[in-house]
Amino acid sequence: MKEHDQEFLDRMHRKFREYRTLIDERGPEMGFEAAVEASVPHQVEQMSPFLKEPSLAEGFRRSIPIFESFGMEMEVVDISNRGQDAVLEIQRYCPYLEICSQYGFDTPCEAVCELDVAAIRRAFPGMHGSILARQAFGDCVCVFKYERKAGG
Repeated sequence: MKEHDQEFLDRMHRKFREYRTLIDERGPEMGFEAAVEASVPHQVEQMSPFLKEPSLAEGFRRSIPIFESFGMEMEVVDISNRGQDAVLEIQRYCPYLEICSQYGFDTPCEAVCELDVAAIRRAFPGMHGSILARQAFGDCVCVFKYERKAGG
């Protein structure tokens, strides 16, 4: 495992632990829904400063030092086109792969990535996010695509 600061490790474990509790208590669908709703305010707080930039690429590039401080390796590619402000977020290292099994998950995708993408969609109307590649499924990187109408 790469070196991570203790605060990040604590947050990772807390996220998996809370998600495991929700799906054990409410079932997979209702647990996921509850986790997404609980994550929306966090996404607003975390992402708003970056999404206020003129373009998603500028905002996401500003977030790279935060991801690097967690031990992640992130690259941002501006794919804006056809009236859409769009970006690919490429993660070369997934720290969640190494701990998901401790909480009974085969992959970290549902508990982290799918949940975050769904919460971002709700937190920012007009923003569309999707997961294009996943290291947990054998891809060499994780790739997320985010887009919104150009100009806002």
